[in-house]
Amino acid sequence: MRPVKELPGQPWRLPRSRVRFAWLLPDVALIAACVALFDCLFLFQGYQKLFRDSDAGWHIRTGEAILARGELPRADPYSFTRAGQPWFAWEWMADAAAGAAHRAAGLSGVALFYAAAMAAGVWLWFRLQWALDGSFLLACAMAPLLLSTCNLHWLARPHVLSWLFLLTALLYAERARPPFRFRHAVEVAIFTALWANVHASFFFAPLVALVYAAGCAIRRGGALWYLWAALISAIAPLANPYGWHLYAHVFRYLTDSDLLSRIGEFQSFDYHAAGSWPIIVTLIVGISGGALALAGRRPEHFALAMLISAMGLRSARALPMVALLILPLANAAITGALRRAAVLDGFLAYSGRLRALDARFSGLALVPLVLIASFFLLRTPSIQAATGFPPDQFPVAAYSQVARLPATARLFAPDKFGGYLIYRSRGVRKVFFDGRSDLYGAEFLKQYGRMVQVRPGWREYWESFHFTHALLPDDYPLVPALEQLGWKPVYRDQTATLLAKGGT
Repeated sequence: MRPVKELPGQPWRLPRSRVRFAWLLPDVALIAACVALFDCLFLFQGYQKLFRDSDAGWHIRTGEAILARGELPRADPYSFTRAGQPWFAWEWMADAAAGAAHRAAGLSGVALFYAAAMAAGVWLWFRLQWALDGSFLLACAMAPLLLSTCNLHWLARPHVLSWLFLLTALLYAERARPPFRFRHAVEVAIFTALWANVHASFFFAPLVALVYAAGCAIRRGGALWYLWAALISAIAPLANPYGWHLYAHVFRYLTDSDLLSRIGEFQSFDYHAAGSWPIIVTLIVGISGGALALAGRRPEHFALAMLISAMGLRSARALPMVALLILPLANAAITGALRRAAVLDGFLAYSGRLRALDARFSGLALVPLVLIASFFLLRTPSIQAATGFPPDQFPVAAYSQVARLPATARLFAPDKFGGYLIYRSRGVRKVFFDGRSDLYGAEFLKQYGRMVQVRPGWREYWESFHFTHALLPDDYPLVPALEQLGWKPVYRDQTATLLAKGGT
């Protein structure tokens, strides 16, 4: 390895040469990605815990339907309460990918698909660290915070893919070099159009570009590049099956405070919960890094850190974004502050040498081997037997009784069970409610909450649906309330109770 010239207080310049067969020798980013893959699938038991949210069920079945029919659903195909009403399958491309994985290898394939996406996010996270000129050692120290925070939302759902788009958008913004050329316009347009068909978070693309444009304007230079990027990234997502109606639908959804207040993942995280300290540290580091970025004359980093940290404090769903996007910005700010203050020069010098060494490797040729090995581990009999929706949270055993119900049965089940029933019945058994809150609306959720909590007025609302059967978690107060009305349990286990009206 060629020696690297040490310049106190200056960023490290990495040698361009690479060692022979570098594509077989992994760098720290790939090693961390492999660790994340193994952690998610096996230590975290992702082959089961990735399915702890039943929304995975209707996403998979929607994807399979799209692949089978070659068209998107335009009306609700799954419920009897919203049957035939317009429905936006706004994550259709992610659903199709999950459906293809399920067709190929069942739920093991879906678990591997999403775990691989999470691992790719870790790899991109390190690339962003290097693009921001962050410290090698600080990046490694922050990696456990990344994994501990993101695993809150390690689920087999399309939002995991949105993390890749967010990281790529920030990485692209950091590497931007004016002037804005036609090639940049094409890249931004294709990227954001793809994003809009995978996940509804595509509006972050123009937001990031505008934040960077404002930062450049404050520093007096380079804002035009980002303004062009913001304009194109605001227009290109119109290339989706719903056109501008998708914009309007997402806007209405995200501004409906009455609806969002009734969705658990949009509520604040419980910072008193056991094991919450890594998330608290992540927020502290992110906010502190944002303040240092302002001192380092990077107002765009400060603005992003404050915005996303505020989102994380308000909504648990945004906490992974704090770890994914703000920790790299904090690393860059901390490293820059140490250089300017000429503090810990030895630490920075050693970190720079490690980064210079690491930059000579990639190991990307190992990726297919790692994925193949993970797949075969997932197919071992013990893991295969446990793969799927957790039986202590979903009516896995009870479904055999549900399947015997007549097609005309009107089955009540909470949204917690809805996606699972859609998955098990392949969409044939119509459900009362599932996790598509944008379809059902705030008023429906309000009345639903009154009903499952047996609050005054629940019975009138219940009877308006003419239910014949009810499938409920054992601890729901609705179970004894229905039994008092003459409903009879026809099946009961440690997870769910199936009741029939009049015992029939």
